[in-house]
Amino acid sequence: MMRSVLLAGAQSPWLRERAPRLPFVRRTASRFIPGEALDDALAAAAILSRSGIATVVTHLGENITDAAEARQEALLYGEVLGRIRDAGLPTELSIKLTQLGLDLGATRCYENLARIIENAGTSSTVWIDMESSAYVDITLELYRRARTRYPNVGVCLQSYLYRTAKDLAALTPLGPSIRLVKGAYPEPANVAFPRKADVDANYFAVARQLLGRQSQQAGLRAAFATHDSALIDQIKLHAQTIGMAKSAFEFQMLYGIRKDQQMRLGHEGYCSKVLITYGSAWFPWFMRRMAERPANMFFVLRNLVGG
Repeated sequence: MMRSVLLAGAQSPWLRERAPRLPFVRRTASRFIPGEALDDALAAAAILSRSGIATVVTHLGENITDAAEARQEALLYGEVLGRIRDAGLPTELSIKLTQLGLDLGATRCYENLARIIENAGTSSTVWIDMESSAYVDITLELYRRARTRYPNVGVCLQSYLYRTAKDLAALTPLGPSIRLVKGAYPEPANVAFPRKADVDANYFAVARQLLGRQSQQAGLRAAFATHDSALIDQIKLHAQTIGMAKSAFEFQMLYGIRKDQQMRLGHEGYCSKVLITYGSAWFPWFMRRMAERPANMFFVLRNLVGG
């Protein structure tokens, strides 16, 4: 019930306009977002880099329906990439296609996407986030198109969707970069697993697929984006059992969540990366993070009680 309420709040224009003005909401969000400016994100990335942790940066925004604004987002990411290179940071990008004008049409969106990927250069991956189920087909279509031309592009898959194992099997021959998440959008029961236990079970099943022989022979890059300690331990044990090197896959987590685990994974020899978000359009993203983990919501309530 709480998850449904929070996800509904993420989609509410009324809340999106008013809630960010509340001091306790901004104070709580600051745990997960270092700031609204690019300088804030890059400063956080620099601190993590000194601890041996690489990062992925994303400028928050989605469902842009103005062509000029969507193009400006692509140009903005060019600036971000330049700043990352100048600072010598081990930082990649993550983007949403609706941020690049997907709702205006696939052609315009792809032009903006291609501009970003080309600016990134072959040594830095541009990750395409997966949004709600209505966008999966077109997102994977544009990813396939980009992947046939560029080696430095990855895509996110969501374990709460029934279709994900089949999508991965279809993508594997491309030698893709895949980030596996659980999923954070409200979806009907005929599209996504409604029970957390089933989402977790499917996450591990798809993880095994990502680490499987066929995936590795294809040159697939596997990134496991989760804070779930039980799943992380399962993946580590499975990789050890099949004789896979720690350097053959990576774990990705959100800024401000499970810092101890991020550091521990790095110290154990695993590739540990942190996703850093910034920008003024943070409220929908923040609400989805609350819906993902009840512990995050308890943190909000403590801030509220504490004034």
